[in-house]
Amino acid sequence: MAYFRNTIVNLLNLHYGIHSLALSGGGAFFAVFLLKSGVPAPAVLAAIAAILLGRFLIRPSVLVLARRVGLRPLVIAGTVIGALQYPLLAQVDGVGPALFALCAASSVGDTYYWTTYHAYFASLGDTEHRGHQIGAREAIAAVVGIIGPLATGWALTTLGPRVAFDATAVVLVLAALPIIWTPNVKVAWTAPGALKAAIPGLLLFAADGWCAVPLCFLWQIALFVSLGESFSAYAGAMALAALVGAVSGMALGRLIDLGHGSRAASIALAALSATIALRAASYGNAPFAVAANACGAFVACLYAPTMGTAMYNQAKRSPCPLRFHVAAEGGWDLGGASAALVSAGLLACGLPLGAGILLSFASVPALLVLLRRYYGASDVAGESVLTSELAGR
Repeated sequence: MAYFRNTIVNLLNLHYGIHSLALSGGGAFFAVFLLKSGVPAPAVLAAIAAILLGRFLIRPSVLVLARRVGLRPLVIAGTVIGALQYPLLAQVDGVGPALFALCAASSVGDTYYWTTYHAYFASLGDTEHRGHQIGAREAIAAVVGIIGPLATGWALTTLGPRVAFDATAVVLVLAALPIIWTPNVKVAWTAPGALKAAIPGLLLFAADGWCAVPLCFLWQIALFVSLGESFSAYAGAMALAALVGAVSGMALGRLIDLGHGSRAASIALAALSATIALRAASYGNAPFAVAANACGAFVACLYAPTMGTAMYNQAKRSPCPLRFHVAAEGGWDLGGASAALVSAGLLACGLPLGAGILLSFASVPALLVLLRRYYGASDVAGESVLTSELAGR
């Protein structure tokens, strides 16, 4: 398959696979470990909001440094700094100094990593094979996602949080190694029109952030509580979901690349809506919650190529991919922080966790409109790619 011939993207996907091993391990236990260590659920969501708002404030500094050193050093630095949050996570014991230090470290590491990684992938990936490449990336992440939660769940229950989260930190540091063999990408000192070009991405990511926080972080808490706050049961549920994601494959990425992005967006968002409803309804019922969690992994395989193709291709076509993602991820932070604070307020008022998950529905119409608007223009180009492929057979 031609899209695997891009050696640079293969290295980036190798990096992402190792990075995902850490995120599916220690990262998947981030919110539930805070809950288990004595942080009330509303305070967990408030801490997530604080991390996101910290990212929003720090993010302009990424552009300042990137103009001097390029993207690759900052992707590596963000990966390593992000690893520091996990030893701090193991030290949290209720609301206190350790939690505040964790929020600060998470803000810095996540800001420098995700902003530069997305701009880097947008710059080095192939527009015509973007759906395939993201589909392959997510398939790799799903496969390693089977191992990550099982290993971390076992380590938490048998060896304790320090060993479990220190191991996560080591894996994250190792994830930086493949980036060493990829080229640097310079960032222009000025890029007229960059802010205007980033507005569609900002709106799309703001809607995505609002959807993601209740559907991911709040859901992790709901699943953990539904499973009796057992690390082992939670790990098994997360591994089962990853297995479903790995089996789901990369079909939708090809559909996008062949010029059917609008159809792919409709399919992905219909599945997303069904998953939101299932997760909200399953709170408190362990078997139902495990099934709803597995459905979420299948949806991720549909949703990630759809969202990623739109974002990365818009970034690559913009005057500056990094400036595009600085603005777009600022939107994600504000959308996610707003959803986290509203969710925390609902829980503090005594509403069940399932009610907070339903907040994700509010962003689905915006996601549908924005994605179909993008693909409505780009699908014409996709049809020409399909015609060329058929002519060459």
